Amino acid sequence: MRIEGPALVGEPPDPISVRTADFAAGTVFPPQRQPWGKLLYALRGVAEFDIEGARYLSPPAYAIWVPPNVLHQSQTRHGIRYAATYVREDLCVELPDTPCTLALNPLIKAIVADFSERAVSQPRTPEDRRLAAVLIDRLRLARRHESYLPATDDGLLAPLLAALQKTPGDRRSLAELARVSGTTERTVSRRCRETLGMSFNDWRQRLKLLTAITLIEEGCPIQSVARQLGYSNTSAFIAMFRQLTNLSPTELRRQGTAS
Repeated sequence: MRIEGPALVGEPPDPISVRTADFAAGTVFPPQRQPWGKLLYALRGVAEFDIEGARYLSPPAYAIWVPPNVLHQSQTRHGIRYAATYVREDLCVELPDTPCTLALNPLIKAIVADFSERAVSQPRTPEDRRLAAVLIDRLRLARRHESYLPATDDGLLAPLLAALQKTPGDRRSLAELARVSGTTERTVSRRCRETLGMSFNDWRQRLKLLTAITLIEEGCPIQSVARQLGYSNTSAFIAMFRQLTNLSPTELRRQGTAS
């Protein structure tokens, strides 16, 4: 199934346009660039994009921001429910000028959901245009990350994070890991906030989610995935996965094989 990118937008945003839609596994969005900014995120599942050669992922709590005139493409490995907000170019001046991941606050998602529920693709009334202005303001304030799973060359953090990426199921606490690294839990926590823009536990949970998606795509049994990620029982793993993607691991696998 192939969806041409321009078909996603009925007309240029003024000041924004909004679309929410379901896309089947295997949908392809070919390389494209438009003269407006794009806020892209999955309401269910995980959105994946190639933006100027770099891979970006975002589960429901995080959006991908694509500035105007930036080349990007996408393919859905699994079925997703997907939301896109397009922002007029002149309103992108104070928004990031490079692709990044944005943390979505509830107000951004609520405004997009309200437009979607009322089938408002373009805000025309004074009330809806004010809502659009609030959405853009909230985007300006949204926390930015270079990617969903940030990396760092920090001399203390880099070896620790690299070790976890090799063994994402490591169940040692931050205090234990810090001690092995010859430092303190407080120091590692502070470095994470300063260099990664998030807590150590948030980074670790993101690593587990991305590892889980890869293992599920490879056909690994759900119980085995949970075990490899250090969960004492499968139910706890499924609860984490559903919280972050709005899908169970089995539902994700089923959508992938449906294509």
